[in-house]
Amino acid sequence: MDLFSNEKTEDINLLPQDGIVNYYGKLFSRDEANYYLEVLFNTIEWKNDEAIILGKHILTKRKVAWYGNKPFKYTYSNTTKLALPWTEELLVLKTRMEQHTGETFNSCLLNLYHSGDEGMAWHSDGEKDLKKNGAIGSVSFGAERKFSFKHKQNKTTVSLILEHGSLLVMKGSTQTHWLHRLPPTKTINKPRINLTFRTIIE
Repeated sequence: MDLFSNEKTEDINLLPQDGIVNYYGKLFSRDEANYYLEVLFNTIEWKNDEAIILGKHILTKRKVAWYGNKPFKYTYSNTTKLALPWTEELLVLKTRMEQHTGETFNSCLLNLYHSGDEGMAWHSDGEKDLKKNGAIGSVSFGAERKFSFKHKQNKTTVSLILEHGSLLVMKGSTQTHWLHRLPPTKTINKPRINLTFRTIIE
């Protein structure tokens, strides 16, 4: 199922079963979204993401950064990251997410995609460091990109376009039953920054 109308659906669950995904649409004005895209691009301590796959050390073109209330450890793809202290802008964004969603977050994983050539394969954010069934608030700045979900058992798919300055929230049992991905595309040559606010178990 493709949901490309870009209507604000924060009160509608986009998943037909086994999880909750709400799309809030554009939470930021165009000027605000442009501002945060530029500031985050230039001030975040970006590094190429790393993964160990079949014993091989892989560096991705996509860049990442990990921030939090404390120097939390976060392990995925067989590598461990240590959270950096919040920047002023990230704290402002975190507060805005919490006020708008009623959730609380203590950390944020940021992704920088330089163009549509860079994406993310099917995966779920079910790492043991994360609060089980906790909310993940996903904020997008920059190029509008397709984002897809696939049920792990029956392979049902749901897709939507994530807009510049928009918010998507995944919660409940979504990570247990669904995969998600950002498919690459040759038609986009502009960067996108995605912030996923999370809760690490202390």
